[in-house]
Amino acid sequence: MDYNLFRELADSWGLVYLFALFVGVIFFTFRPGSRKKADEIAKIPFKEDQSNG
Repeated sequence: MDYNLFRELADSWGLVYLFALFVGVIFFTFRPGSRKKADEIAKIPFKEDQSNG
């Protein structure tokens, strides 16, 4: 195994891996039922402000 073989593997399978990761993140973000959880997470920074005043 030399540098060129590793380079070819990274170019081909690395691209496939990153594309699959991208599709997985998109699916995880837009899956059914995720809106409620995302809204709860979005309000986390403001919970501390509400408890002080």
